Amino acid sequence: MNLDLSDRDATAGPRDLPESATPGLRDTDGAASPAPSPVSSYTEWDPLEEVIVGRLEGATIPSNHITVTYNLPPSVMGLYRFAAGWKYPNWMKKLAQKELDGFIALLEGEGVKVRRPEIMDFSKKYSGPDWTSRGFTIACPRDAYMVVGDEIIESPMCWRSRYFEQNAYRPLFKEYFKGGARWTSAPRPQLSDELYRYDYKLPRKGGPIEYTISEFEPVFDAADFVRCGRDLFVTVSNVTNRFGIQWLQRHLGDGYRIHEIPSLCTQPMHIDSTFMPLAPGKVLVNPDYCDVANLPAALKRWDVLVAPRPDPVSGIMAKISMCSPWTSINVLSVDEKKVVVDASQPTLIRALKDWGFDPMPIPFLAYGPFGGAFHCATLDTRRRGTLRSYA
Repeated sequence: MNLDLSDRDATAGPRDLPESATPGLRDTDGAASPAPSPVSSYTEWDPLEEVIVGRLEGATIPSNHITVTYNLPPSVMGLYRFAAGWKYPNWMKKLAQKELDGFIALLEGEGVKVRRPEIMDFSKKYSGPDWTSRGFTIACPRDAYMVVGDEIIESPMCWRSRYFEQNAYRPLFKEYFKGGARWTSAPRPQLSDELYRYDYKLPRKGGPIEYTISEFEPVFDAADFVRCGRDLFVTVSNVTNRFGIQWLQRHLGDGYRIHEIPSLCTQPMHIDSTFMPLAPGKVLVNPDYCDVANLPAALKRWDVLVAPRPDPVSGIMAKISMCSPWTSINVLSVDEKKVVVDASQPTLIRALKDWGFDPMPIPFLAYGPFGGAFHCATLDTRRRGTLRSYA
């Protein structure tokens, strides 16, 4: 089940690359490298210096579609189908905004520079040649974008309701590009009916995992990947196919390796509620969704920290969340010790302390109906670290 998706020869490890292939080093003739890029992030844990945090303004319940419905908890599928295309009620946004403001204040208190996308109205209808949709939200930049080193990569997402989401980030990305960052967009998907499996049925627990998407064209959400230097880890899911993973591996080249973490979830979507690296050689895993005994060989020297079961939560926002209770492990590392975690999870907070971390608990459950938690709500554009292998 451990799948190394690199195209390179398996005997040629990334440590074998010459220094000149590593960004930020001097060339062999002694000439100085170009000025540092404003974008630089290789891991999920290096000291955080700058981050994009999502917005709630303009949020609209996504249009009804198979890829939306079957990625929601079964208890709320009917609710979101019924309300598809409506703007989120102001009372919901108000509750979530209060928690988002607290999260931003915490980050800024740690000396992190917080950037924000532009406000957009996602209730407007738009169309492709073969389909129409309304939008969704920019609450979760992690879903749509990935930073690998000094490069911003725009994902080819399969949700039609997210097709124009990148417009809210264009001013920021243009600024980063002008400052020296690389900026790439994966092939924009057609999102025609050939991509979707309209005969899909929700798999039974313990049965074979099926997906709502086919291999018609490359699609992936960036949130199905986590970065550990030269090694990236991915789950194939209802929004990420193998064609998309192959595209990313070939684009990144021989300096990076992508490894699959097979998901045991019947509705797989986004790795950061399954497998969350916290520090060099330490990864937090969800035992319900992850086969702890069968992880990729690249993790053989890592400490695998098995997360405790999520503590029960209450309140209307928890009941109508778009997310699994396992977003409890959707944490954000400020550095190798400090981890932002939801205040509703005292058992996980105690476990993190026992493992040597410094948890920073704040409330964030009201963000769930908008699609995620701390890791989802952010895109780290600069962390203080260099490219290296942790395998």
